[in-house]
Amino acid sequence: MIYETIVTSVNANSKPHIAPFGIRERDGLVLIAPFRPSTSLDNLLQSRSAVINLTDDVRIFAGAFTGKRSWPLSRADKVNGYVLDAALAHRELELVEVRDDATRPELYFRVVHEVNHAPFRGFNRAQAAVVELAVLVSRLHMLPIEKIETELAYLTIAIEKTAGDREREAWGWLVEHIENYKAAMSGDNLA
Repeated sequence: MIYETIVTSVNANSKPHIAPFGIRERDGLVLIAPFRPSTSLDNLLQSRSAVINLTDDVRIFAGAFTGKRSWPLSRADKVNGYVLDAALAHRELELVEVRDDATRPELYFRVVHEVNHAPFRGFNRAQAAVVELAVLVSRLHMLPIEKIETELAYLTIAIEKTAGDREREAWGWLVEHIENYKAAMSGDNLA
């Protein structure tokens, strides 16, 4: 099973980097598998630590793919890293094993600290739609645009029926990013 999270990592100067990641759990360890090249991969290998943030603010997922990466952070308790102020819970991790791969290395982490900040009441359909569209946006360069447009049309139903202000804002960022991508492909870039 893959869990959609926000991973914060730090570079050699302890500068934070915020990125959505689908993580897995295997044999009591957390698996993070970034594609190469990746700022997150470089940070995780260098610092040997990470923070997994669980949040229902889907703007953070959308923002990571649309250039909006500045979110309030606080220092982690046990590792060199940062926790999103919008996290409902977070887990602080230490790297214990690397299985190298030319495309997508597997990094295994041990949980050294875990905190619940606020209750998670669940995602509504619009929040789930934003996360799904964010995943599709991350794969614009790999998927046919027709697939993106078909999924976008379907996911729009959930936005129209159940979105609040935060979800509409995140949705708008993602749709604008897709439109700019399509315009760049056709030579009619809007940006």
